[in-house]
Amino acid sequence: MPLKTYILTRVILSIPMIFILLTVVFVILRILPGNPVTAMLGPKAPPEVVKSMEAQLGLDKPIIVQFGDYIANILRGNFGNSTVTTLPVIQELEDRFPATLELTIFSMVIAVLIGIFFGSFAASHYGKTVDVMARIYSIFVYSMPVFWFGIMLQLIFGVWFKILPVSGRASPFMTPDNLYTGLYTIDAILNGQWNVLYDALLHLVLPSVTLGVVISSIFVRMVRSNVLLSLSSQYVISARSRGVKESKILYAHALKNAMIPILTIMGLQFALLLGGAVLTETTFSWPGIGSYLVERIRYRDFPAIQGAVVFFALFVVVVSILIDIINAWMDPRVRY
Repeated sequence: MPLKTYILTRVILSIPMIFILLTVVFVILRILPGNPVTAMLGPKAPPEVVKSMEAQLGLDKPIIVQFGDYIANILRGNFGNSTVTTLPVIQELEDRFPATLELTIFSMVIAVLIGIFFGSFAASHYGKTVDVMARIYSIFVYSMPVFWFGIMLQLIFGVWFKILPVSGRASPFMTPDNLYTGLYTIDAILNGQWNVLYDALLHLVLPSVTLGVVISSIFVRMVRSNVLLSLSSQYVISARSRGVKESKILYAHALKNAMIPILTIMGLQFALLLGGAVLTETTFSWPGIGSYLVERIRYRDFPAIQGAVVFFALFVVVVSILIDIINAWMDPRVRY
C-alpha cells in the first residue's frame, strides 16, 4: 500500500472514532445527576430564573437538537462559552494548554531517559541483580498511585527539606515578560530572564518527576523486553563472533532495532500524558487543562467539560496518526 493511501486510510478511520467519543461524552454529561444551572445559581434560585438561564444556554431544547447544535459547533471549532466565566472555552483551553504541554514534555524526558537506560542495562544483564531490580521497579512504580507519590515528594522536598516549591507554576512576579510560546522555560530563555528560567525549572521538578517516574515503569518493561529479543537475533550473534564490543552491540545494534515498537508506545504515551496529568496537576495546583477539567466538573460546566475532553481526544488522535505515519515511513511492512 502506498504511503499516501495509508495516511488517508488512517485519517478516514479516525473520523468515526472521534464521532463516537463526542457522542459518549455528550450522553454521559446529560444522564449524570445534577444541573449546571442549579450548580451555577444555587439550589435556592427562583424557578423562573432557572428556566431563563436554561433557555439561554439551550438546555431547554430536545436532546437531539442539543446534540446537533453541539456537533455543528465542534465542526466550526466553537466549543461554546463556559457557564462559569462566560468566556469562550477554546480561549480558556488555549491559555491552559501550554502549562500542560510543558509539564508533559519534561515528564516525558524523564520517563524516556529512565526507561531507555535502565531497561537496556537490565536486558544486557539478564537474570542478574540489575535485571531483577528493574522488574521490581517497574511493577512497584506502575502500581503506585501518582497522587500519593506526588504528596510524598511534596512532604520530603517541600516541607521537610524546604528546597523545592510544592505548588504552582511560578513564584509571584516571576513570570516571563513576553509570552511567545506560553512555555515559561522557553519564553524565559527568549527574554533572557535567567532568574525566571531557574524559578520555572524549580517549579517543574516535583510534578515532572512524579509523572515521569510513574510512566517510566512502562518504558523500562518495554525496552527490556524488546532489547532482550534483539540480543537473541542472528545479527547480534554474528557481531559478537566478530569481536564487537558488548556496549556497541547493545546501543548501536540491539537498542537501535528495538526502538521502532518502543517509539510507537512512547508517542502514544506522550499523547495520553496530556490527559493523564489530571491527578498530577491537581496535586501540585498546576494551572493546566487537567486541573481546569476537575474544576469545571465540580460546577457541572457542560461546555468546558466537553471542550476539554474533545481537545484531549483530538490531540491523541492527531499524535496517533503521526506515529503511524512515522512507523510506516521507517518500516514499510506496517502498511501491509
